[in-house]
Amino acid sequence: MNRAQIFEFFRRLAEDNPAPETELLFGNTYQLLVAVVLSAQATDVGVNKATRALFQMVKTPQAMVELGVEGLKAHIKTIGLFNTKAKNVIALSEILLRDFAGEVPADRDVLTTLPGVGRKTANVVMNCAFEAETFAVDTHIFRVGNRTGLAKGKTPLAVELQLEKKVPQPFRLGAHHWLILHGRYVCKARTPECWRCVVADLCAFKPKSEKK
Repeated sequence: MNRAQIFEFFRRLAEDNPAPETELLFGNTYQLLVAVVLSAQATDVGVNKATRALFQMVKTPQAMVELGVEGLKAHIKTIGLFNTKAKNVIALSEILLRDFAGEVPADRDVLTTLPGVGRKTANVVMNCAFEAETFAVDTHIFRVGNRTGLAKGKTPLAVELQLEKKVPQPFRLGAHHWLILHGRYVCKARTPECWRCVVADLCAFKPKSEKK
């Protein structure tokens, strides 16, 4: 895609969904961090079900540490890799209390030093909590970037760097939400619904599905 096509690509996605946001449910920045850590290799729907009762009880790192690993496991046992995730959430909560006065740092590099927090997780937190223009490349964005020709790359980081270079204003803040939602509900992995895609004519993917 050229510059004009990329602008039109995001203009249409923005027109279709003017206020995109994460589908994870949370009440504060700490809960967002926990939810994103839990969402690795899990669906947002599944995470929301597991955290509904948890987040009513636990709103701070201190409360999470007091709940403990076993207590947390009881809440998140329906989520994949819950044993490892529970240990990581307790460990990162302890670090937040010890080193950051219980606050989530607004720094991507610092966030990635926390247990269970990779670059993708840090990018989500920076974007959703601190309004940073970051691009959290999950499987949906990786697929959409490569399939459409918007941002091709063999690794998530390569796709992220392409998006960083190519996404124009005023779409940079919401870009990763639009791409995730587009990949989740329209540009699906096995059966992309090209017949109802608002950017189909800008997309490099061939052949395109037809509505039956």
